[in-house]
Amino acid sequence: MATQSTTTSKTTAAKRSAAGKKAAATRSAAARKRSTAAKKAAQTRADNARTPVDYVTDYAEKAVLVPLGASLVARDRVIDAVTDLRDSYSTREKAERELKARQRRIETDLRKFERRGNTARNRFEREVRKTRTRVERTLRQRRTRLERDLKAFRRDLDKQATSTRKNVSSQAELASARVENLVQTIQQRVQNVA
Repeated sequence: MATQSTTTSKTTAAKRSAAGKKAAATRSAAARKRSTAAKKAAQTRADNARTPVDYVTDYAEKAVLVPLGASLVARDRVIDAVTDLRDSYSTREKAERELKARQRRIETDLRKFERRGNTARNRFEREVRKTRTRVERTLRQRRTRLERDLKAFRRDLDKQATSTRKNVSSQAELASARVENLVQTIQQRVQNVA
């Protein structure tokens, strides 16, 4: 029984703690919203209170400060570059070390460029081979199909020519037989008449 009440009290405490945390988060969010709204309202009031002279003053300050800031940034960059050069080439040993390091970097870059070019060339050659193979296969298939169709056409033409020849010769024989019959019939009638 004691364990059940302990579990119940722990659950209740956890629920209260979660509810308290949620309420605190809600209060904090509301306070942030109020703070943001108050800042925005204060900025709006300040903007409305500004006079044209204030605007002109701001633009005049910007016109002076922007070039000044740009020149200071440029000066800092020049100083950094000169300092780097001075540090790199202050003694003969440092200069030689720097030149060797630059030479190594250049050689590394050249090897990298060569590998990249080699990879691109290999990829291009592979694509060319694949394309050539595909074109050759397509041409082979078309040629085979054309040869097959041509052979079928020849066979059909030969069959038609043979059947036409047979028909013509049979019709010629038939016509010849009819002509002979006609000639014989005419001869018999002539003999009969004579």
